[in-house]
Amino acid sequence: MKKIGLVVKIDPKAIQKADELEKWLCSKKVQVIRKESAPPDRRLKAHRKTMAPSDLFCVFVLGGDGTFLSAVRWIGDRKIPILGVKFGEVGFLAETAEESLFRVAEAILRNDFKTEPRMRLKVTVDRAGRESISETVLNDVVINKGALARLAQIKTFINEHYLTTYRADGLIIATPTGSTAYSLAAGGPVIHPDVPGIIMTPISPFTLTNRPLIVPDSVTITIKLEEKSADILLTFDGQAGFEIDERDTITVRRDEHPVHMITIPGQDYFDVLKAKLRWSGGRV
Repeated sequence: MKKIGLVVKIDPKAIQKADELEKWLCSKKVQVIRKESAPPDRRLKAHRKTMAPSDLFCVFVLGGDGTFLSAVRWIGDRKIPILGVKFGEVGFLAETAEESLFRVAEAILRNDFKTEPRMRLKVTVDRAGRESISETVLNDVVINKGALARLAQIKTFINEHYLTTYRADGLIIATPTGSTAYSLAAGGPVIHPDVPGIIMTPISPFTLTNRPLIVPDSVTITIKLEEKSADILLTFDGQAGFEIDERDTITVRRDEHPVHMITIPGQDYFDVLKAKLRWSGGRV
C-alpha cells in the first residue's frame, strides 16, 4: 500500500480540496498522512521538530510557497518527491494548479513522473566552539536587524578569505530557487534553478557599491557580527528565526541533500517566471 503525505494550508478552499483529494486517494487504497501547514514562528523551537515518515511515496502540498517551504522542513533530509499545488496566485514552487490536481495525481500513482533536484543550503550557528543550531533551507537564510536597531555590521568571509563587512539592514544568502523570493525584492538577480551558484544580496546597504554577488555553490560562507550587535535575527526560509549576536559564527554551504520536486511535462520554468513577474509574453 502506498503512503502519501498531504500538507495543507489553513485556508477554507485548500482544506476543501484536500478533503476531496484524501477521499479520492483512500478510494485508490492509498494511506494518507495529513498535516496542516504551521504558521511561521519568529523563534526557532528548541524541541525536536516532527518529521515526515521515511516511507512516504510522495508529498502533495496544497497552498502557497510558504506552505511548500513548511512541507520541505517536514520532509527534512529524506529523499521524498514533493509536488506543489497552487491556489490563487501563481506560486514559483507550485508545479500544477488545483484544476489539474486529480489528473496529475493519477499519473503520479502510476509512477508516471520525474523529479528535479533543487539545491538546499545547510546553515550552522556556533557559539563558543559549540554548535547551537543546524538548519537547511530551500530558498534563503536571512540576517535581519530589528525595527529599532542600527545598521547591522556583517563581517563576511568566502572560504575563510575576508570579503567585506556589510553595513546594511541585513543580508540574504539564497539558492537559485530562492532567487525569485526575498532576494529578488531586495534587488538580487533571477537565477535558473540549474545554475550552480549561491546569491548574496545585501538589504538596503549603506554603501551603494555593495551589490548582489553570485558565488560558486562549492564555497563556504562564514559570517560574524561586529561587536555590540543587538536585535539581530537569523531566519530560515521565512519559517523560523533565531537571535544572534557577536558571539556567534554563522556558516553557510551547499547541503548534500537536495529537495526532489516533481515535474509535470509541458510545464516550463520561464512561463511561470513570466507570468509571476508579469513580463511581456507572460500568461495572465
